[in-house]
This record gives sequence, C-alpha cells and structure tokens, in this order.
Amino acid sequence: MKIFNGKKETEKIISALKKKIEKEKVRPKLAVIWVGDNVSSRLFIKKKKELAQKVGAEIVVYKYKENDKEQDVLERIDSLNKNSLVHGIIVQLPLPKGFDTQRVMAKVSPQKDVDGFHVENRRLLKKGEPYFYPIIPSVIYSIIKKNKKERGRIVALVNSDVFGKTLEDYLNRKKINIKFFSGKVAIPDLKKADVVISIKGMPGSIKGDMIKKGVVLIDGGNTLYEGKVTGDMDRESLGGKPSLLTPVPGGLGPVSVALLFDNLYLGFKKYGNS
Repeated sequence: MKIFNGKKETEKIISALKKKIEKEKVRPKLAVIWVGDNVSSRLFIKKKKELAQKVGAEIVVYKYKENDKEQDVLERIDSLNKNSLVHGIIVQLPLPKGFDTQRVMAKVSPQKDVDGFHVENRRLLKKGEPYFYPIIPSVIYSIIKKNKKERGRIVALVNSDVFGKTLEDYLNRKKINIKFFSGKVAIPDLKKADVVISIKGMPGSIKGDMIKKGVVLIDGGNTLYEGKVTGDMDRESLGGKPSLLTPVPGGLGPVSVALLFDNLYLGFKKYGNS
C-alpha cells in the first residue's frame, strides 16, 4: 500500500509561494471567521497560522462564541468584504447549531472566497470561470488523475450537501463522474468502488472488509479521537488492499492549507483592489 506524502507536496507549494511573496515584497492578508470552539477547527486554525508565518502572509482570526448573534458575524464579514487590505476571507466550519451555514458563507464576497465554496464560485464551476477553484476538490482530483482512476467508480462520503455538490461539480467539470452520500446516512456498499473518498468525521468507520483490492482511499476525516487526530479509514484493518491511502494526519489537510495560501496570493494579485 502506497501512502500519499502530504508533507512533501505541501513543502513544494510553500517553497514556490514563499519565493513569489519575498520577490514581490507583498503581504497578502487572510481573515478567518471562527465561531464556537470546535476542536478540529482549532487544529486547522493553528496550521493556518503556522503556514502564514512560513510564507510571509498575514492572518487575523475573528473569534465568536457559540451564543453570539449571527447578525454580528454577518456584519463583520460585510466589513471585511469592503476592506481592500483583506485579500481573502474564510468561514471556519463547522458552525455551531443555530447558525445558518449557507447564509454566513454566502455573505463572503466571491472575490475573497479563497476556499472556493461560495455559491457564485460553485455556480461558475458548472459554466464559466470561478474566481477561485475549491481547494479540497482540486487536491482530490489531482490524486484521482495521478492514479489513473478518472474512469473508475468513485464514491464520496461527506458531511454536508454543500461540500458534496461542490466536489461533484468540480469533478464533473473534469469529465469525472462521482456519487456522493452526505449527512448521517448508512455507509453504502463500497466493494465495487475504485476510489473511496471519506470526509465524514467518523473515526475508523471504513474497514478493510468493506473495500476491494486496489482501491484508492482518500481520507479527510480529521477528528480528535482519544487524544489523537484520526481519519475515517481504519488503517489497521486495511492490510494491503488499497493501492493508495491518504493518511490522517499528514495527507489532505496540510496540502489543502498550503493551497489556501496559494489562493490568497492569487486573490491579492487579481482582486487586491476590490
């Protein structure tokens, strides 16, 4: 079983980006909206801060409590949209219960949506050119293509319809068909799947007896379980069945964060005065 080296891929992206930022003597600025105190969110924000320092970008986190008003968050985003010194805005998911995730995310200007999940960027995936391409789907696509599984049966288990539909639209744009299952549905039959993508946050839920030999497993679970960051794949039970596994930690996560800053730089260059 081959293990995807996320650290190596991340270092390539960071090195190239750092050189561009240093050469041009610029300082792209990222604003992060964080509501509540989700453990996974805390880990991702820590990584974002570390990478910002490495590449020479600026990051500001706007922290809100679970019982803060959604309207206050929306007003903050509106202010950041109008601030020409801010080049990218992300809403750290998941948002707590009581917050309308789609409404909050839709408030971000598509020209500052460096995650690539704004409704307008998603619409342009189907027809047109998005301001930003969605990060995690682009990483997933590169893995599928590199492993020559474009014509295979691809199944994704995701934690939201927004992500599932964005992933589907992105891969469809690349002429790749996919079937996704979102929410708290039972895990479907995976034994005929050539690629299994899981971003459910259900530690160890994909077992070795559920998959076929030669399958590509793309794990984006990232859950703090028993004190450790854990993915959705039960690695101990997989044996030698998969041809490739993206591990957790060290797989999709670091590459996605690195590409976020790549998009931030792109936003600075293309839309910096918006």
